[in-house]
Amino acid sequence: MIKSYQRFWHNLFNFSGVSSRSDYWWPVIINYIIGGILITIVQAALGHPIQDIYSWSDLGISTISKLIAFIVWLGTLSLQFRRLHDTDRSGWWVLLPILPIIGTIWYFILMILPSKPSRWR
Repeated sequence: MIKSYQRFWHNLFNFSGVSSRSDYWWPVIINYIIGGILITIVQAALGHPIQDIYSWSDLGISTISKLIAFIVWLGTLSLQFRRLHDTDRSGWWVLLPILPIIGTIWYFILMILPSKPSRWR
């Protein structure tokens, strides 16, 4: 679990290569948990939602939270590319969730498929 999360951060900008199922799912789960906890703590400290800006410090906190969210999103995107490569598919499959309902369901299925010998290794 910890190794998978470390690999997530070490391969933040790596859109080639492969990632196993555990290397995909552990960082996704951990990021959701950490994100939820941090948002709850920050909003409790501020006394209002992060996106509501009432002062300059709120603007700074909002900007920092958006920057962190962008970095994690970029890392997750590269992780999705590597996971698709591990199932011997092109990274372009990452666009599948654009299709309403069925695209999201099919994309989830792609993320849980076992590894295949691929050309991406």
